[in-house]
Amino acid sequence: MSPQVTIVILNWNGRQFLAPCLDAVLAQTFADFEVVVVDNGSSDGSVEFLRSRYPQVRLVVNERNLGFAVGNNQAIRASSATFVATLNNDTEPEPGWLGALVAAMESDTRVGMCASKMLFAHRRDVINSAGIAVDRAGIAWDRMGGQPDDPTAAALEPVFGPCAGAALYRHAMLDDVGLFDEDFFAYLEDVDLAWRAQSAGWRALYVPQARVYHHHSATAREGSPFKNRLRGRNKWWVVLKNYPRLVRWLPVIAAYDLAAVTYALLWMRDANPLLGRLAALRGLAAMTRKRRTIQRRKRVNDAEMLRRLEPLIPPWRVQERYAHLTLTPMRR
Repeated sequence: MSPQVTIVILNWNGRQFLAPCLDAVLAQTFADFEVVVVDNGSSDGSVEFLRSRYPQVRLVVNERNLGFAVGNNQAIRASSATFVATLNNDTEPEPGWLGALVAAMESDTRVGMCASKMLFAHRRDVINSAGIAVDRAGIAWDRMGGQPDDPTAAALEPVFGPCAGAALYRHAMLDDVGLFDEDFFAYLEDVDLAWRAQSAGWRALYVPQARVYHHHSATAREGSPFKNRLRGRNKWWVVLKNYPRLVRWLPVIAAYDLAAVTYALLWMRDANPLLGRLAALRGLAAMTRKRRTIQRRKRVNDAEMLRRLEPLIPPWRVQERYAHLTLTPMRR
């Protein structure tokens, strides 16, 4: 009999995080799960370490780094579990994490995604992410990022979607709307998946009792050229694929995006966000085709989808949403 949950952990040269992560996973109070680690071409001895210390973990070994989306999709396709959890290798879930997510998912068959409370590993009283928020300029960020933790909070809350660094997905939902978009490679693929799921009528819940400690951006540090390029590209791909009434809102989206690129160029002296936007043009035809498919399958009208997006704030305040990421220590 298949386990109720498949926990997928993607790894790329993250040996230093594997023992704390897996020890925490294997200590879950909810026991009906399997663990699949997908190694994306690590050169730091991760595979040998996993084989020797964690023989109970199913291991998928790729010869090279295929990215977040492909690696997770490999494990999801091989799973026959009712639910799939995606978990970053640089996390440490509390013992009740998985049980809280499963209980929330089982509260309503229309719930297709559940978000964890992700706390900074080095500042365990500060929230890293409480799910995904997206505004009407197509900008995505971590809900409640930087807010102090309230460990007594227990009420489930509707959210746009979960951060895939610690998320639970209903397999039936993934069968309905598709998996992570493999063209993205990494970053914002969880936003894209959440948007597709929302437009198809699935719900998402934030589960504050599903607590996870996270070494934010340990694989690709926050503000790195690699991350900034991919986020710049993928932001536009998410918008092109999913935004309702896109032609009407495109001037607003473009104006806010121009402000973001200008800020990066003039204030941060970083051209990578611009380079990412230019790279997005190469995928324009492919994303347009995907948009047609998504629009044909949508079950929620455009007006309702717009209501699920957060209100606009002045462009000069957008960076405040990411101020908590300055709490992240540089990776040594």
